[in-house]
Amino acid sequence: MLNAGHAEGRDPAYAVVPSISSHQLLGGQRAVTIEHEGVQYVLRATRNGKLILTK
Repeated sequence: MLNAGHAEGRDPAYAVVPSISSHQLLGGQRAVTIEHEGVQYVLRATRNGKLILTK
């Protein structure tokens, strides 16, 4: 039984999450700086194709 306030169309768990490729995000660089709530983070692509986010 569904709760009236949590029908599929209204539940945030069913919301579409935007997608961006790592190539678009990194823009051809090995690393980018991301600022979130005043804090700087570095997103790096490793030689093995992994992503690492550090503070």
